[in-house]
Amino acid sequence: MRPLLFLAFASAWNRRATLGLMAVSIALSVMLLLGVEQLRTQARESFSQSISGTDLVVGARTSPIQLMLYAVFRLGDATHNIRWSSFQTMAEHPAVAWAVPISLGDSHRGFAVVGTTSAYFEHFRYAERRLLAFASGKPFADIFDAVVGADVAEQLGYQLGDSIVLNHGAGGIGLTEHADKPFKVCGILKRTGLSVDRSVHISLEAIEAIHLDWQGGAPMPGLSIPAEYVRKFDLVPKEITAAFIGLKSRAGVFQMQRYINQYKAEPLLAVLPGVALDELWSIVSIVEKSLLAISALVVAVGLSGLVAVVLAGLGERRRELAVLRSVGAGPRVVFMLLAIEGLMVVVAGSLLGLLGLIALSVFVTPMLETHLGISLATWTLSAEAWQLLLLVMATGFLVSLIPGYRAYRMSLADGLTPRL
Repeated sequence: MRPLLFLAFASAWNRRATLGLMAVSIALSVMLLLGVEQLRTQARESFSQSISGTDLVVGARTSPIQLMLYAVFRLGDATHNIRWSSFQTMAEHPAVAWAVPISLGDSHRGFAVVGTTSAYFEHFRYAERRLLAFASGKPFADIFDAVVGADVAEQLGYQLGDSIVLNHGAGGIGLTEHADKPFKVCGILKRTGLSVDRSVHISLEAIEAIHLDWQGGAPMPGLSIPAEYVRKFDLVPKEITAAFIGLKSRAGVFQMQRYINQYKAEPLLAVLPGVALDELWSIVSIVEKSLLAISALVVAVGLSGLVAVVLAGLGERRRELAVLRSVGAGPRVVFMLLAIEGLMVVVAGSLLGLLGLIALSVFVTPMLETHLGISLATWTLSAEAWQLLLLVMATGFLVSLIPGYRAYRMSLADGLTPRL
């Protein structure tokens, strides 16, 4: 076996230019396949950890997916709000360690406005329980302080101390402004890759303050309360949109979920974020499967090219193989020689593609973390990626048997007979 391996290597080295190009082609195919698989796996993990460390997300009774869409991703609108008294009851439950309310509905130049409390910056976690961090500034302390996400600051060019005006209602243009009650940017959050980057955060009291002279979604005719007088009013919120809840013990999560879902004062829904996010991901998984299928087709094209090149070269190697047969090499030896050559090219291309992916991920990972919040494991592959790599090598060995079988069937007389 050892001489056969040496002979196969020497034969492949003699045609290193052609086979080297095929190895590079396979390497690029493997890089694409493993890159898509790694990105798919890490994107799914990042998606499932869009909100981590939160045991329950609570909102008005609706579908779990809709609740997650508007509460976590700021997509869509809530069907109903939650009474503040109901939130207080949940927050004071003996099993609850912390509770963060959020109020949605307003916007700023297309970005969502989130009314919340300072607990939001203390307990909201994402991507392996990371806390929100400030690029500059600090959480809101005054009624008219605002903390903006990274995308808001970047796209609108905001800096600390800038004045901003909020709009009544979400999305679109032509919305009525709360121009009489401007806010000051007091903090800018670091990029997370989540909806936090596209949000403006203010206090719940601020939400109440800008709507003191509003009723039924419109300003009250002839009534305008200046910003300097709002502190004289009761700014305790009457309703919120949703709440994030953390428990003292995760063992009681199902019991607390049942308590909220059966809450008699008003119809509420409590969902486990992980379960709801997995269900939401299953809806869009067709996209990742399509990308993986395209990558697999690219690998198949690369392996097909290898077979085509080796088969095309058999015509030029007829005398070489005939000489091997004449010195005692049997058909099986010729068969194994061609199969080993093909396997060498596939293994070399696969390993080159793996090294290329690792080198590329060193440069790409910081950009993905900055812009998408996806953290790639630079030096490790997922179990699925290793399985795909082994599958590529196994498939490469199988397809390399095709030219080996073709050489196996060549007769000695056919190889020694000159063509006219």
